[in-house]
Amino acid sequence: MTQLSPVLKQATPVIATRGEGMYLYDADDRRYLDFTAGVGVTSTGHCHPRVVEAVRRQAGQLIHGQYTTVLHDQLLTLTERLGEVLPAGLDSLFYLNSGSEAVEAALRLARQATGRQNVIVFDGSFHGRTMGAAAMSTAGTRFRAGIGPLMPGVAVAPFPYAFRLSMSDEEAVEHALRGLDHVLATVSAPAETAAMFIEPVLGEGGFVPAPPSFLAGLRERADRHGILLVADEIQSGFGRTGAFWAHQHSPGLVPDVVITAKGLASGFPLSAIAASTELMSRAWPGSQGGTYGGNAVACAAALATLDVIRDEGLVANAAEQGRLLADGLRRTAADVPAIADVRGAGLMLGNEFCRPDGSPDAATAQRVQRAAADLGLLLLTCGVHSNVVRMLPALVVTGAQIGEALGLWDKAVATATR
Repeated sequence: MTQLSPVLKQATPVIATRGEGMYLYDADDRRYLDFTAGVGVTSTGHCHPRVVEAVRRQAGQLIHGQYTTVLHDQLLTLTERLGEVLPAGLDSLFYLNSGSEAVEAALRLARQATGRQNVIVFDGSFHGRTMGAAAMSTAGTRFRAGIGPLMPGVAVAPFPYAFRLSMSDEEAVEHALRGLDHVLATVSAPAETAAMFIEPVLGEGGFVPAPPSFLAGLRERADRHGILLVADEIQSGFGRTGAFWAHQHSPGLVPDVVITAKGLASGFPLSAIAASTELMSRAWPGSQGGTYGGNAVACAAALATLDVIRDEGLVANAAEQGRLLADGLRRTAADVPAIADVRGAGLMLGNEFCRPDGSPDAATAQRVQRAAADLGLLLLTCGVHSNVVRMLPALVVTGAQIGEALGLWDKAVATATR
């Protein structure tokens, strides 16, 4: 009898049979409030009617038009529509299926466009599980162990994780920028550095926002040395943090490349990299392609997603409901010493669990996550030590559902910490 790989572990015991909005249902029709959104994918909630209708309509017309063979209207329209939300000047797009693939494509572009070999990533980064992306990921050994040798040419610089560094944000930024300068002086010479890849909010690394002054420091150094600045917005983009792109919390900052996936198509596999036409044209002929990238049904889902985000004001809703959620989480944390930090942006929030001595407490974080699932609230953990419980509900979440989640969270925390 065949089965799923035994290495593939589920975070919850739920076997979902259907989804509707913020909720998943099992075979017994038990309802679960989903604050995972499929790891940030179902940005418009489960089975949003407008997304479902767009997919049904497209599936009856054209399912797959391989885009290095033929073009199709959904692909062309999506490209035009993304121009309305991408940073100014990033007017060229290449589509793929997953975030890892998009990271690989951005890496390939950076090396070919600059003629340089090295890239710099930051402590706690997660850029994917494929070989190049895994070499660029430092959010845990589980993403890179046992598959070496890994791709060479990757240098790691500090990230301004103020809580873990026991510093203020300002001190952490100064520390991280000094560390980056040290890497450029000792490990990866500027003349050999193609790009810096940065998550504006660390994802798997613990939901830690990069302060605007840090991103500004990266931009200044990138400009000074002719290095490309690549914003990995796979988890933080598409309205998740209360701005359309998380890097937009840093006024005036424009990356050279933006990587997007996850919330782009409300659950359908689609990713993309965006750059200026001038930069994208420096990719070598034949270096961009793929069988399923820009799939017609996935593009239709992405277009419907853009419509829903715009028409339902979901970016503003993420900001508003994120403030409500963060306030509630901090109230809980104030009475629970095991929750040492609450942080994030918009609907991308993390609760870090620590022991009395400040060391990471993965066991308590996992007990809370499991207790929440038992109560009907689905959550995930993250962080290098798996001691952060993350919350990333769909952007359609309401104030009433935030209140419901906070009530369940309080009960889960009390159950797991008493």
